[in-house]
Amino acid sequence: MMPTLTIVAALAALLAALVALYIYHAVAMRPALRRLSELTATHDQLIGGGAGASARLQALEGEIAAQRSALQGVTERTGELEALARTDLSRVGFVRYDAYDDTGSELSYALALLNRDGDGVVISSIYSRSDTRTYGKAVTKFSPAVPASDEELRAIEFARSKKA
Repeated sequence: MMPTLTIVAALAALLAALVALYIYHAVAMRPALRRLSELTATHDQLIGGGAGASARLQALEGEIAAQRSALQGVTERTGELEALARTDLSRVGFVRYDAYDDTGSELSYALALLNRDGDGVVISSIYSRSDTRTYGKAVTKFSPAVPASDEELRAIEFARSKKA
């Protein structure tokens, strides 16, 4: 009788293991396999040219082409703005002073208007009680083309020290 009991116990254990395996398959594996099957079908449609795949890929290609075109436009505009920024008068230096001992209020001045490379002009206005004279001198690479006064040189140095 013992061997029959052992066989029954072994069959019961086998049956319990099969039931546990079925429950695991139903709860854990079946949804994962279904999702894998759906992904495989989508992949096959995209690769094989199934219904809708061609339209999706064409839409993506159209969007990529539009983005490339927009990027090219932005790149060209940035180049134009960079070229313009090189020539703008973004560095300014201004110095007021008394040109003569008999005048006050610092009515004379030197004004440097330079671009980022230090090219531009320095303008001086010298005030006296009888008249006012204005002078302009070209500046290249932060250096005046002709001899300049101390005030003009100071105005150029103020302009140079400003970060554009």
